[in-house]
Amino acid sequence: MSLRSSITNAAKKLAGRAKEATGRATGDERLEAEGKRDQVKADLRQAAEKVRDAFRKH
Repeated sequence: MSLRSSITNAAKKLAGRAKEATGRATGDERLEAEGKRDQVKADLRQAAEKVRDAFRKH
């Protein structure tokens, strides 16, 4: 996994956490759900990068 994509995924996950917390604090269920979705997307991207790296090594 490249450092750039790792940092990008971490930033997106952090932004998702912030959205989720803001939504929870304000009672905005839509924003909270959007934050959770952003976190899941970042996790999936990170997993895909790890799989690609594993295949590149072999």
